[in-house]
Amino acid sequence: MRTHFLALLLLSFGLSAPATPRPPRLGKVLGADISFLPQLEARGIKFSDKDVEKDAIQILKDHGFNYIRLRIFNNPAADSGYSPGKGFCDLAHTLAMAKRVKQANLKLLLDFHYSDTWADPQKQFKPQAWETLSGAALERAVHDYTREVLQALAAQGTPPDMVQVGNEINHGMIWPDGDVQKADSLARFDTLAGLAKAGARAVRETTPTALVMMHIALGGQNGLSELWLDRMVARQVEFDVIGESYYPKWHGTIPDLKNNLTALARKYPQDIVLVEYSERKREANDIAFKLPHGKGRGSFIWEPLNTWESIFDKQGKANDLLLIYDEISRKYRVR
Repeated sequence: MRTHFLALLLLSFGLSAPATPRPPRLGKVLGADISFLPQLEARGIKFSDKDVEKDAIQILKDHGFNYIRLRIFNNPAADSGYSPGKGFCDLAHTLAMAKRVKQANLKLLLDFHYSDTWADPQKQFKPQAWETLSGAALERAVHDYTREVLQALAAQGTPPDMVQVGNEINHGMIWPDGDVQKADSLARFDTLAGLAKAGARAVRETTPTALVMMHIALGGQNGLSELWLDRMVARQVEFDVIGESYYPKWHGTIPDLKNNLTALARKYPQDIVLVEYSERKREANDIAFKLPHGKGRGSFIWEPLNTWESIFDKQGKANDLLLIYDEISRKYRVR
């Protein structure tokens, strides 16, 4: 009511209410998810490039990366959590990593899993602290937790530049409430949309310049991608970026990826990011940067320090795969 009265008062004087700040459009992204880094360093691994030991974040920057992605779990230190007793990828570790990212003058994507452990299309376990919550109470928990994390990051001067409201949520999130694979999936899409809105609202309230991403794992599956996005748009879920995962084992061929992302770029107003991939580095990035209408903004390689086609060996020494990113950053003029 107070906001409405202020708007009417301003209009009576021929003025308009100040606009709510909106995030700037996403620039070109050459990113990496390196959430494992604190665990690798705790095991004593040192990273080096051409036999010169450096912070892994600086090495990535030296080869053209401009964005870092970090995942965060609600309570990973729980017995059933991602990191029992140690709490890797909790708020404290995220705050420390965010400082390092910003000190390197790189941008930050924060990936909320809304779980105590891994959340992906096969599992989206409800955090232990929320087990008894449902409906409006669960939405409030998502909103308040998201807000608290973002406020903590802002308080130390390291707000994220982009935020994922959920991780690979094409099958929903925070099961069983938001599980859209059930027989009553249409009703559960209402629940999922409510949860997504709650997280996105917290981003807008606390970090209005941060972009909101919705992330699905359907890189080469256009029909399913559009069905999911159409249902979220119909439920008035607001977001700025479409994130897709692409792993050939689950998501098809490179032509499948190109066909899907091209169709999404032509249909939806949001920018598009390939937010997880590992294989087919050159081909995947050629697609991610060259979508119609300038919608292809780039990519994030998943855990390149130590998994699958990693760009470092097991001792932390950079290998020739890292040089591909010099090519990509030059080719697409990533800054």
